[in-house]
Amino acid sequence: MATRMAIVLMLLMSAAPPLGAKTMAGPLRYDFYKSSCPKAEQVVRKTTQEIILKNATMGAALLNMFVYDCFIEGCDASPLLAVRDDADDFEVRWEYATLRAYDAVDEIKAAVEAVCPGVVSCADIIALAARDATSIAGGFTFAMPTGRRDSLTSVPYTYEDSMPGSLASLQFLIDKFATKGLDIEDMVVLFGAHSFGMSHCEDVDRRLYPTVDPTMNATYAAALKEVCPPHSWGALGPWINNNRVTDPNVLSNQYYNNVLTGQVLFKSDQALMSRNETAAKVAYYAANPLAWKVRFAAALVRMGNIKVLTGTQGEVRKRCNVTN
Repeated sequence: MATRMAIVLMLLMSAAPPLGAKTMAGPLRYDFYKSSCPKAEQVVRKTTQEIILKNATMGAALLNMFVYDCFIEGCDASPLLAVRDDADDFEVRWEYATLRAYDAVDEIKAAVEAVCPGVVSCADIIALAARDATSIAGGFTFAMPTGRRDSLTSVPYTYEDSMPGSLASLQFLIDKFATKGLDIEDMVVLFGAHSFGMSHCEDVDRRLYPTVDPTMNATYAAALKEVCPPHSWGALGPWINNNRVTDPNVLSNQYYNNVLTGQVLFKSDQALMSRNETAAKVAYYAANPLAWKVRFAAALVRMGNIKVLTGTQGEVRKRCNVTN
């Protein structure tokens, strides 16, 4: 069934001109490591499977790492260089606490290094692991171009600097994605990743207290209040599943049904219903799971081209958390 789905996706992606344009590799290329490390993608896939088998929530964490990496400084593995628990700046520590895939990426990198030392970049490992996590959690696969190199520096960031926050307005979201070369279609499609994964109570606090956001389903809000106490803002709070309606570890178009019924955590998610154009896309993907999978694959590939380092730029790190 997985092979059949892969073939269907490949046919659909090649048959639709607008979508085909979005799946181009840009400065990257497919099978970049075919000669230099022919087993690279196989090793990444195997190790990613083992990680997710041990902890199903790591599928979303690996995909999340890819999104953060590309949105911060470009897809260059710069977040892996950033200070972690020993950071002097509390805000930087707080922001990086939301990323849970550091150890997983290190594990995948070590497995690849054992086969091909100093060949495969950390940036490509993040991208390939995200592709494989999508395949494992979503049941569909696609080709991911490679050839990225790793940055030599890392810039501490905040959500305001790089990532659209949970309270962002629709126009802010559109503008933020546009700065990354991604359009409204890409944005709506990529938001489908919120069908799985985890967030903190902090992200939903202002929608629950002091009064419940009127766009939120009342029963859904009541259930959240049982988990998330008041005043979670700025304190992270307990982990909660992004999708509290169906299996929270499955990547699917369920997100769009959740938006339609007011059962999403973020104000920025529900904001998709505030404009006819985006609301129509939400309804379309809620009813068309295969179309969403095709578009999601294309959008991930397009996102993976954001400000990449190639050729002699940057380096290929031997260890992902330090430069050579």
